[in-house]
Amino acid sequence: MRRIRLGAGILNQTPLAWEANANRIIEAIHSARDQGVSVLCLPELCITGYGCEDMFLSPNTWRMAWRMLQKIVAETSGMVVSVGLPLYVTNGVYNVACVVSDGNIVGFVPKQHLAGDGLHYEPRWFRAWPAETISEYTDNGNTWPIGDLIFECDGVRIGFEICEDAWVAGRPGNRMAECGVDIILNPSASHFAFGKHEVRKRFVLEGSRSFGVSYVYANLVGNEAGRAVYDGGALIASSGELIAAGPRFGFGDVNITVADIDVELTRTRRASIHSMPANVTEDVHDCIAHVSGILASPDTPVVSNHAAPAEPEHEEFTQAIALALFDYMRKSYSRGFVVSMSGGADSSATACLIRCAVERAVSELGVAGFCGKVAYMPELAKAGNVDELMKLLFTGVYQATRNSSETTRAAAEAVTRGVGGIYHELDVDQLVSGYTRTIEAAIGRDLAWKTDDIALQNIQARTRSPSIWMFANLYNALLLSTSNRSEAAVGYATMDGDTSGGLSPIAGIDKAFLRHWLTIMETSGSAGCSAVPSLSLVNRQQPTAELRPSEFEQTDEGDLMPYPLLDQIEGLAIGDKLSPQEVLQHLCETCPQYSKEQLIEWVKRFFRLWCRNQWKRERYAPSFHVDDKNLDPRTWCRFPILSGGFEYELSQLK
Repeated sequence: MRRIRLGAGILNQTPLAWEANANRIIEAIHSARDQGVSVLCLPELCITGYGCEDMFLSPNTWRMAWRMLQKIVAETSGMVVSVGLPLYVTNGVYNVACVVSDGNIVGFVPKQHLAGDGLHYEPRWFRAWPAETISEYTDNGNTWPIGDLIFECDGVRIGFEICEDAWVAGRPGNRMAECGVDIILNPSASHFAFGKHEVRKRFVLEGSRSFGVSYVYANLVGNEAGRAVYDGGALIASSGELIAAGPRFGFGDVNITVADIDVELTRTRRASIHSMPANVTEDVHDCIAHVSGILASPDTPVVSNHAAPAEPEHEEFTQAIALALFDYMRKSYSRGFVVSMSGGADSSATACLIRCAVERAVSELGVAGFCGKVAYMPELAKAGNVDELMKLLFTGVYQATRNSSETTRAAAEAVTRGVGGIYHELDVDQLVSGYTRTIEAAIGRDLAWKTDDIALQNIQARTRSPSIWMFANLYNALLLSTSNRSEAAVGYATMDGDTSGGLSPIAGIDKAFLRHWLTIMETSGSAGCSAVPSLSLVNRQQPTAELRPSEFEQTDEGDLMPYPLLDQIEGLAIGDKLSPQEVLQHLCETCPQYSKEQLIEWVKRFFRLWCRNQWKRERYAPSFHVDDKNLDPRTWCRFPILSGGFEYELSQLK
């Protein structure tokens, strides 16, 4: 037997937080060493953070990353460690894994396939390294190999696939298998999306099986740069078997998943893969960087941490947004959250997610650990439990006009108090009337619902904005906007009204999903978070903006269309890029409960509202990404502010 202990590090980093990031990396190295790890894989770009955006093109970023690397190198005694950073080489910046062994840099492996889809924008900042190419990197008189390298230590060969490299058809692992690699390390920065963890497991398992290797996958965790949420989930597999899996959505800064592998057993299994090319080629030795022998066999057994069953989507949603909110609060140094509570589904869901963030953090860290993470809020130290923390961290405000109902007022109060927040009520009707009278005097006529519907609706929403911002300013808290994805698609929101806020945590979630999640939260809770029975007051309502007088019987779906249908059209038109005619054809086949004439009306309404309201989506507060199709115009769905509006295509619908 030739046993080696492998480690996959999970880190919660922050872009450009130089010393804090380096210290967490060093903490991970020390923790891995204490557990007897010989080979440690850390996440992609972990020195700088993955979300540095255009600062990857700054020479200061390259210099600072190099300076932090030297600090880290000194801590690697007796280990082989992979550390990620950007490196300027000759004519461009490369996303590299630096291999460090026993206090020395051994070489650099650049990423070969850059992610450029969805929220990824790597080709803007980095160059892709060509396969089977090796060069040299020189600094201060020292020279190291860089390129498509294999590292050999004590006769054990180690290769790399960096994040996207493993998601493409021509994976570098294929060539490594030909060269007799024993271990493949995959340093990643792979953001969370529903169901994505199961896909990762498949490529890790399949890579380890088809390449005949042991495979180590490391990832970031937490809300690193504001929009993307990372779920951790380290994986270690050998010859097609998952032998260790780390926790997901953890609130700690550092976690190490370890597993022992038998190199000789892996080689035996690789030898039995008859379709694999011979692992001796003429140019293999040209790509091998030799590492001093330090791979000791582990003295003590390690307890395998096998993967838990896949989480349902509603639990993944709870975990992802809870962690993202907690990280966003502490990394922005905000002193809690403020929400304008309408008594409806969106603001109630936002309030519940704040409670979930506090509950999950306290469950993992304890109250003392929670307070330690937000040391800039010493007043939290007097709290002894989640309820007491919530009173210090969450304020909900209901702002009534003459069109508000007792139903929504009661729901807003019950949910705010039900999750443990501080509740306030304001009557803003006089302010609305004052604005209305001022405009009537200016134009010389009275405003009426028959002629001025939109103006009279929007002034109510906008009048609520200054006061809710004032609460946020008073407490130096983060104002959360409560617009959802379905509303964003058609601009069903008042700009500078209900869109007001510094962060929009549910803007990536459609209304139907939120309403289903709220029914789960009402009765049983989600992902270890307690149920909120007062949600019954919300769940029995029809969604309504409640901006017209009661005799209008206003509902969201009456103004728009049924929410499930709206979400289906959005997926077809925006996600799948289908034309209006193709969307209509699909709906006629899948929605027989509606007449074709009604479907034509709704398809026209969606496309016209989508095109007309791109300017609103451009101005929405930042949102969290929780799937692989998003409407965020900055990082996912780019659409012109001015366009032809599909008018020709819509005129042809029949």
